[in-house]
Amino acid sequence: MSSPLFVLLMGPQGAGKGEQAKFIHQQYGIPHVSTGDIFRGMKTREDDLARQVQAIMAAGQLINDDLTNQVVANRLAQSDCANGAILDGYPRTPNQAAFLDAYLQERGHALKAAILLEVDPFTAFKRAFGRVTAANGDSYNIYYRADGLTVRHEKSPNDEYPPKVVAVLPSGEVLKRRPDDADAHAVIVRIETYLRDTQPLIEYYAQQGSLLHRVDATQSIDVVSQAIKTILDE
Repeated sequence: MSSPLFVLLMGPQGAGKGEQAKFIHQQYGIPHVSTGDIFRGMKTREDDLARQVQAIMAAGQLINDDLTNQVVANRLAQSDCANGAILDGYPRTPNQAAFLDAYLQERGHALKAAILLEVDPFTAFKRAFGRVTAANGDSYNIYYRADGLTVRHEKSPNDEYPPKVVAVLPSGEVLKRRPDDADAHAVIVRIETYLRDTQPLIEYYAQQGSLLHRVDATQSIDVVSQAIKTILDE
């Protein structure tokens, strides 16, 4: 029996981690473990761990390494992670990375690959800020996949706020944007935070032999997917 496949995906907002996590899940049958999704899901949970997270988030504070480690360990202990998992958004610091190494080692496992999806900050911004979605789930981007879209700028009443970017399908449907993508400043802050905080983590994995793999994420989704498959199959 093959050993469990634990994979880490790293990259800034807009690098395509979500798309590649879907690909890895389809290919290898392991779940996508996103700390962002876990923390959002804890808003409706009533266990002690969830209540600790809820209190910290309600106070507008950052969740520290120890509690984040507990949350991830709780998730990885679930039955669907028996054959591995795709880690996204964790670890974010060398301390969290060291905890993950120890957690997996205690169970006779190890991280198989830390995949860095590399994309320049300007491209990352356009990918994140340009994302729009139709009601049926189809995704578009006003900069990269805008075939058939009408993109316009709508002014706010009395010019109180900057114009809003609106994308419309030929059918007249106005496409939706994720709230955290619609704020250009928030997108820039997230990318800057990633660049500042992730460099020590990249160095951490670069020191572990062949564990770190760099993939040019400016290529097409399919090309990036095949590059990842080659890494994982080896």
